[in-house]
Amino acid sequence: MADDDDDVAAKERSAPAAERRRRAPPAPAAMAAAGGEEENGRYAQRVGSGAPVYLAAVLEYLAAELLELAGNAAKDNKRNRIIPRHVLLAIRNDEEFAKLLSGVTIAHGGVLPNLNPALLPKKKNAAAKESNTPSEVPVEKSPSKV
Repeated sequence: MADDDDDVAAKERSAPAAERRRRAPPAPAAMAAAGGEEENGRYAQRVGSGAPVYLAAVLEYLAAELLELAGNAAKDNKRNRIIPRHVLLAIRNDEEFAKLLSGVTIAHGGVLPNLNPALLPKKKNAAAKESNTPSEVPVEKSPSKV
């Protein structure tokens, strides 16, 4: 039995190159799909050689723009360093960045200050000018005794 296996292996090694080529599957059978499209698998489209450079330029521009807006937010808060809060304020106050990063949560960024106008105190001067009814005339306080 062992001698038979050795004989087969010896014949395979000693077979001429023409025989070995005949045993290989034909090339057209391997290329079953026409037009370079692959039949099996999910393949991505090829990317041009300039695409990585363009992508790097776009990312650099976005980073520079965001850094500038975050720096302005830091200056508005009288700070020298940009913290995540400033990045969040820069993103949420810019319309395009807010749309681009709408689903992003920034750690330690907090939230935008947003007070409902109904909760704010009414201004006395504006209320007095709008209505001339005697019930809304401001009452003067008497001087406190010391």
